[in-house]
Amino acid sequence: MGVSVAFLGLGVMGYPMAGHLINAGHTVTVYNRTAARASAFVAEHGGRAAKTPREAAAGAEFVFACVGNDDDVRAVTLGAEGAFVGMERGSVFVDHTTASATLARELDAAAREAGLGFVDAPVSGGQAGAEKGILTVMCGGDEAAYTKAEPVIAAFARACRLMGPAGAGQLTKMVNQICIAGLVEGLSEGIHFATQAGLDPAAVIDVISKGAAQSWQMENRYKTMIAGEFDHGFAVDWMRKDLSICLAEARNNGAQLPVTALVDQFYADVQSMGGNRWDTSSLVARLNKVTKAI
Repeated sequence: MGVSVAFLGLGVMGYPMAGHLINAGHTVTVYNRTAARASAFVAEHGGRAAKTPREAAAGAEFVFACVGNDDDVRAVTLGAEGAFVGMERGSVFVDHTTASATLARELDAAAREAGLGFVDAPVSGGQAGAEKGILTVMCGGDEAAYTKAEPVIAAFARACRLMGPAGAGQLTKMVNQICIAGLVEGLSEGIHFATQAGLDPAAVIDVISKGAAQSWQMENRYKTMIAGEFDHGFAVDWMRKDLSICLAEARNNGAQLPVTALVDQFYADVQSMGGNRWDTSSLVARLNKVTKAI
């Protein structure tokens, strides 16, 4: 049975996620900072567009958000026109933004004070995963709120799990990004080395992908990396935002992230090459440029 849902933020992730909610039979009201984007969504999928987060949240059993950063989340939740003001007691706010664990705990406290449920629920799977409805969702928050929200999240998720109290979802996403950063740099160096050694990098990857070196990044990105095509997937600017969150949290909890810090600086080099919107696999372009400059 469908429920009443609001979705705040219709970017490359939020737009298809909200569409899956409608396809699952839910009644959806959307809000986007750029109103034309919300109008386009309604024209394509149906539902209703609201002028403010507060208006979108009014009467909704669940309010989902997928925006840019901590400040963007605060902008759609708190204040006179924020979603928390429009939500009814007992309704649940689910934040799919990749943000800080500190923000998740802050919003959880504010939600509790207002009689609301809160779940921090960052996702992995990228734009393709959002479009196909096969995202992995890592959640933190109260178990009762999560249990209520999980069947609705299932509209666009392949996997969804409660990792602990508020902030645990964001911390798990940090682990995800830490691992990806190291994997992509390793794959970039492998392809670069194979090329410099006079090997066919595609043949090399085809062989080693059958063994212990195999990874999602290797299977899905090596061909475009070899071809120098980076106009897809998760942008470098977004990865740097995520890694800055990881490094800030590490400073708080004492974790040592030397490789992550180094890869973050490599991504800064890619940005200086004009690759802000390139896919994260563009780390290989930095290596090729360095070699050609020697």
